[in-house]
Amino acid sequence: MPKPHPFAGSGADPAKARRGATRAVSCGVLVTDGARLLLGHATRSPRWDIPKGVALPGEGFADAALRELGEETGLAPARTALIDLGLHPYLRDKDIFLFAWMPDELPDPATLHCTSSFTTREGHVLPELDRFALVPWDEAMRRIGASLARLLGSLASVANLRKRRS
Repeated sequence: MPKPHPFAGSGADPAKARRGATRAVSCGVLVTDGARLLLGHATRSPRWDIPKGVALPGEGFADAALRELGEETGLAPARTALIDLGLHPYLRDKDIFLFAWMPDELPDPATLHCTSSFTTREGHVLPELDRFALVPWDEAMRRIGASLARLLGSLASVANLRKRRS
């Protein structure tokens, strides 16, 4: 298992400490059995994504990841069940702190429900994620955005997860 980032759980912004600049940190959870990855479909988008979102000021990375996972799927694993995959450069103005959760049994996508929402220009309130799927890793890499696919494809820690097939 990778060594935890020195700022993990501290609520500090490690990107700011590292670069002397303010950068947002998104926190996400890879829900996987090693062979398949849970993805949510971004409403009104062709893209699918992992459950993730920006850490709130003062919020630890694991807490942010668990909050986002709960809001976007309804899942609530124990904090101790998360595998720390570390902080990584992600987008031009954002880093991402990734965790993995490998439950004994993957959730049924039909039972998941997103409670976080956005309002359209027309005033309609829609869920951020409108459906879920468990997909093989190769297919997941085609469904997610290019930046996340590049990052996940480059991480040895993700490759090790894929070897831990159930």
